[in-house]
Amino acid sequence: MSNLSEIRERNLKSQKVFDYFEALAAIPHGSGNTKAISDYLADFAKKKGLAYYQDDLNNIVIIAEATPGYESATPVILQGHMDMVCEKESGCDIDFEKDGLRLLVDGDFLTADGTTLGGDDGIAVAYALAILDSPELAHPRLEIVITVDEETGMDGAKGIDLSMLKGHTLLNLDSDEEGHFLTSCAGGLTLMTTLPVDYITQRGLRTEVTVTGLNGGHSGGEIGKELGNANIIMGRLLKYVSDRMETGIAALSGGNKDNAIPRESRAVLYIPAERKDAFTGALQELEAVLKKEFAGSDAGVCFRYSFGDEEEGHILSYSAMSKVIFYLREVPNGRLHMSQNFPGLVETSLNLGILTLGEEALISHSSIRSSVSTRKLDVADRLIHLAELLGGETEVLGDYPAWEYRADSSLRTRIAELYRSLFEEEPVFEAIHAGLECGLLSEKIPDLDCVSFGPNNYDIHTPRERLSISSTEKIWILLTEFLKSWK
Repeated sequence: MSNLSEIRERNLKSQKVFDYFEALAAIPHGSGNTKAISDYLADFAKKKGLAYYQDDLNNIVIIAEATPGYESATPVILQGHMDMVCEKESGCDIDFEKDGLRLLVDGDFLTADGTTLGGDDGIAVAYALAILDSPELAHPRLEIVITVDEETGMDGAKGIDLSMLKGHTLLNLDSDEEGHFLTSCAGGLTLMTTLPVDYITQRGLRTEVTVTGLNGGHSGGEIGKELGNANIIMGRLLKYVSDRMETGIAALSGGNKDNAIPRESRAVLYIPAERKDAFTGALQELEAVLKKEFAGSDAGVCFRYSFGDEEEGHILSYSAMSKVIFYLREVPNGRLHMSQNFPGLVETSLNLGILTLGEEALISHSSIRSSVSTRKLDVADRLIHLAELLGGETEVLGDYPAWEYRADSSLRTRIAELYRSLFEEEPVFEAIHAGLECGLLSEKIPDLDCVSFGPNNYDIHTPRERLSISSTEKIWILLTEFLKSWK
């Protein structure tokens, strides 16, 4: 592996894209922490003498007027989001609130050392800045829309004012498979469930156990791969152990983002000291079962456990523990329905992404997605019903609409013809289960013709995220040639 100096030696047409991506990666920009990167974009616009709009949410709109000869062309909107999902490997010392990322080059891939890369969707911002910083490029009026907090409910797209825009053609640069152009996506919502709990004091052998070894992944694009969810597996572990011996739960936590399939879940338990060997045997038995069940998707699943002292423990009461385990065993999770219109596409799903046990309640965050709005609401109703049955409450933290397929798209026709002529490859137009901001933006811009695309970016929302350098170059060529041809 090497740093980004290796990319500069390749003499790529897209060099400015990587230069700006490197600058963006140096600025902390996780969801909810976007002021610094928003200010960076505003300062960029000021220095370039471009009109810009920065709102209280930190959304940014930058306007670049048409170059000579393109004054009569209809405007084009380029759109992406500035926030990233912040996930890191155990032991990584990056503080996402104040540290930049450590970028590395590994062959054709750009990665980050121990963390997510933020190619989703920093690459869109980098493309936009590189275009605006290339005066030799011909283009119509460009309207750059960069939103915040897409990853946590699309709040930026919900709150942004786009009344200054003139365009009705939008290129969303938030897709991660080159040559695949998206034309519709699922809607979704995040539901927070709060289950009240109480505690008792009981003596036992303090035991820590972690569900780990899972791949994790994007809760939209990869939910159909039958990947293991660490929180759900932890529920199974707790039931398996409590069926075999007296068990007390002192702590429980798993996952960091509702839209990332959790890779780890941790519990602190108290068990009878004389049952230590039985506990070890039970975990070994269940681990062997899980390795078989997840052999094709998460063969690395395993349990790490350690024993402390025999002591007085502050543990959930029996009734509270029963509710917590029942919830984790019965809550819907994973792929729920397949699309009847797009073979092979997940239609409806749920991901139990975050689990936190506090002094007063167990709190969970679940990401619900569906391309059928009634099914999205039905899944939410199932969770609400389950919570009510257990004496809990729920709250919707984010809700966004599906992006519906547009049958008559001149944009789709134009970009397909250009892609074929440039690369002699056949483009693929498809729908996805992941959420995009196109649905919300379509509600704000009448008669919006939209398509979403981007370079190959693998394992997003995980520390294994890697962006293809050669694919980034191809999308740069496609973008600039598209703008040049848009008259």
